[in-house]
Amino acid sequence: MTQSLREVQQQQGARFEEGSVAPIDFSNNIDAIAAARNGVALCDLTHWGRLQLSGADRQTFLHNQSTNDLKTLQPGQGCDTVFVTPTARTIDLATAYVLKDAVLLIVSPNRRNHLIKWLDRYIFFGDKVELKDLTEETALFSLIGAQSSALLEKLGVDALESQPYGSHCLAEIANQPMRVAVGSGLGLDGYSIIVEAAHAVAVWNAIAQAGAVLMGDRVWEQLRIEQGRPMPDSELTEDYNAVEACLWQAISINKGCYIGQETIARLDTYKAVKQQIWGIRLDGVAEPGTLITVNDEKVGVLTSLTETAQGVLGLGYIRTKAGGIGLKVLVGNSQGELVEVPFLQRMRE
Repeated sequence: MTQSLREVQQQQGARFEEGSVAPIDFSNNIDAIAAARNGVALCDLTHWGRLQLSGADRQTFLHNQSTNDLKTLQPGQGCDTVFVTPTARTIDLATAYVLKDAVLLIVSPNRRNHLIKWLDRYIFFGDKVELKDLTEETALFSLIGAQSSALLEKLGVDALESQPYGSHCLAEIANQPMRVAVGSGLGLDGYSIIVEAAHAVAVWNAIAQAGAVLMGDRVWEQLRIEQGRPMPDSELTEDYNAVEACLWQAISINKGCYIGQETIARLDTYKAVKQQIWGIRLDGVAEPGTLITVNDEKVGVLTSLTETAQGVLGLGYIRTKAGGIGLKVLVGNSQGELVEVPFLQRMRE
């Protein structure tokens, strides 16, 4: 009988919480963090959503539904893009890969069903667009770390090392076909691998045996906070817009009309951004949702928190007028200082 990916991961030391679909850890968090920074770590992101859009109007449709310029992308190229409401409030940060006859979207696990309904609502009669959920038919792995290219080359894969973010191609690992794309999704060196579910175990095992350190969801969450990647239900909610979320790398200002475009253009033209995400170094823990104050005046709110070997780090929205990097704040009973985080882009190029 063929083993499931979960069974294989459990044999490799994976721990799962009740109801979780991804390993929370492999009892090796310190090693996994080090590998993601200086070596290569392997993380299972199969619980993220994978949506396919096909039909002659697929790129135009996505171009009109999200913030980045998808019309100009050619097969083999990709980019991050943000789905927003008509007032530019954030729904999700997604990654789009343009294929010869389709576009593959990687979306956050807690936005998959919402986006299926959202996109389907905007497919009108006469639109040549077909939407399909490929999540159950495929697996998604993330290779993270400076040695990711070397590991893929060891496995006989052209790792696209010199290609820009989002570039992707078909390749084989363990004689199994898969798609490899430049980018770990965290602003760290790495790659994303999409493979049919039937081949997931073979590909996972081959990468692990080639020397990748296995990583669970807890370490991924720590890294995403350290890097500053915003996530739905934390930093990406209808309380904040895409410019406040500092996602200029996923926004085109010149692409023409799309949902939320007028709001984003106005914010850019008048420099009217009222708040932005910042990293916050803290001397103690605090719960997400805790108010952030300066001299007893509310200046923001904490959205995420993680405890690291270097101390406590949070993410939070801070009023622009309050200040930026180096600002001393109080988060509940914890003292904090604003720091920059590498994933965010505060100004458009």
